[in-house]
Amino acid sequence: MKLLIVRHADPDYFIDSLTPTGWEEAALLARRLSKLEVAAFYVSPLGRAKDTASLTLKAMGRTATECPWLREFDAPIHKPGAEGPSIPWDWLPADWTAEPRFFDRSAWLEAGPMAEAGVAEQYHWVTSSLDELLAAHGYRREGDIYRAERPNTDTVVLFCHFGVECVLLSRMLNLSPMVLWHGFCAAPSSVTTLVTEERREGEAYFRLGAFGDTSHLYAGGREPSFSARFCEMYSLTDQRH
Repeated sequence: MKLLIVRHADPDYFIDSLTPTGWEEAALLARRLSKLEVAAFYVSPLGRAKDTASLTLKAMGRTATECPWLREFDAPIHKPGAEGPSIPWDWLPADWTAEPRFFDRSAWLEAGPMAEAGVAEQYHWVTSSLDELLAAHGYRREGDIYRAERPNTDTVVLFCHFGVECVLLSRMLNLSPMVLWHGFCAAPSSVTTLVTEERREGEAYFRLGAFGDTSHLYAGGREPSFSARFCEMYSLTDQRH
């Protein structure tokens, strides 16, 4: 089985849709995805993800199942020194790496701000929903691997968001999402691909074949949007700090 996780195209967060650049990215993405044989599409309920998916679905004459748990990961926390609640990622490197538990796939939920905000409840809702979806497609979670109850070579596509994408990956790859949130960057409209490996009959694991692939943009003569990235150098004042 092949699982494609697609981040929405360049967003206009104020209207929860896409920028003009984002619509162009979504069109190039549709050109890429519409060539595939896809067994099922799933989409976040948020506008920017639905709009991104819309061009692919229209090109293929398909529909997508809307999944509330694919919305952007919604677990506000109070970061040290920050004013008011904020998303649980986008910490400064020196701050999050100072907490050893953030590197542990279980203990990260027990670290101060995460425990105080009850992030575990949201995390387990998303990951258990993912488990249910994978089970419906033939792969049932069993410990840290998957029981291949109905092995297949189907392709399944999820249209969602960077934060929740890292949560999904943390579940399938048994990693702390803190490492993924802060060490990886999925550009708008990028495609992350996981493929099952069943090297022992009935036992499967998902291997990450490509993360944040934007080859469809380069094929269309476009550079990836800067969204999700931060300044390459502190002195670059025109880049997000």
